[in-house]
Amino acid sequence: MLDFPRGFYSLLRGGRLFIRHPRLLKLVLIPLLINVVTFALAVYFGIQFFQGFVLNLLPQGDAWYWLMIYYVLWITVGLVTLVLVFFCFTVVGNLIASPFNELLSERIENLLLPEGEANPFSLRAFGRDMLRVWLVELKKMSLFVIAMLVLLLLNLLPVVGNLLYGVLSILLTLFFLALEYFAFVHERKKRNFRYQRQYLMQRKQLVLGFSFGVLLMLAIPFLQLVCIPLAVAGATLLWCEEKAGYRLVS
Repeated sequence: MLDFPRGFYSLLRGGRLFIRHPRLLKLVLIPLLINVVTFALAVYFGIQFFQGFVLNLLPQGDAWYWLMIYYVLWITVGLVTLVLVFFCFTVVGNLIASPFNELLSERIENLLLPEGEANPFSLRAFGRDMLRVWLVELKKMSLFVIAMLVLLLLNLLPVVGNLLYGVLSILLTLFFLALEYFAFVHERKKRNFRYQRQYLMQRKQLVLGFSFGVLLMLAIPFLQLVCIPLAVAGATLLWCEEKAGYRLVS
């Protein structure tokens, strides 16, 4: 029963690592800058798309019911646009910053489990790992998009289709959030997808707590910008605690 809150608060506990080890912050600056630029571009193009294209398609009229329909559709397409902005920011930000996130995860692991020294930084090794990490990220994101498209077909079922889609899409999102951030450790250990899936399924309460924490932070404006490094730190912290068998950070 304690696994869920331990997973939920892992982002805050991971944030304490940056306070205790300020040298980790230099690994966050570049991804943070990337996230700020990505977020700004996503918001800008989202507003342009909403104002320049979507609003022109909404029906308009002088009668009161046309006004009501207009505002209902305006709110609906506005929410859809926000979801698209959120999705683009999360996907693109994670993809671009993923090599830096893996390096951050490696440094945190070496701080918490100092059995071996961290490899010295090398631009050549970083560039080589960058291509590998990007390919892995593209595979995960493609799998997520395909799974979401398959779930959309459930909406064709009468009555229960929408309910099933709502529940399963949330569960799928929670699973992929955990898969995304725990993978920075697992990929370094050369763990395949089957191992990663089994690892997460064997720790359902811990993983659900972590994913709910990430999803909540991503839903809060501007906290999205620091969510990714905190999620990397939180997932790495949980992995190290599972390996060590005891709590490492209060």
